[in-house]
Amino acid sequence: MNASTSVPAPPVQSQSPADRTRLWAAVVAFLFVPAAVATGILTLTSDHASRCITYGEQCTPGLPNWLFERGVGVGAVALLIALAAPALRVRQVALVAQILAEGTALLDRYQSRVSCQ
Repeated sequence: MNASTSVPAPPVQSQSPADRTRLWAAVVAFLFVPAAVATGILTLTSDHASRCITYGEQCTPGLPNWLFERGVGVGAVALLIALAAPALRVRQVALVAQILAEGTALLDRYQSRVSCQ
């Protein structure tokens, strides 16, 4: 007969069914690029932007480009934290920071394209 003892498998730590912060962080990051492209296309079709590009009239200074760059950078770091952090609360805060940073970057793109900086 077989007298070997079976070793119990270690418990698997799985996400709770309600915790979808990693999924939402990935979705928000994935949708950022099409949102930036759509923002650029929509603002370039406005009358103010077309007049600025075509005739050089009604051009106003916009927000600085570093705001967009830092918004994207903070969003990328927040994405990494939201994907890698073991604590649920940390992932939730990182997801909120990612959404706010990417929203700020999109608003900066909108403002700087309208102003034709």
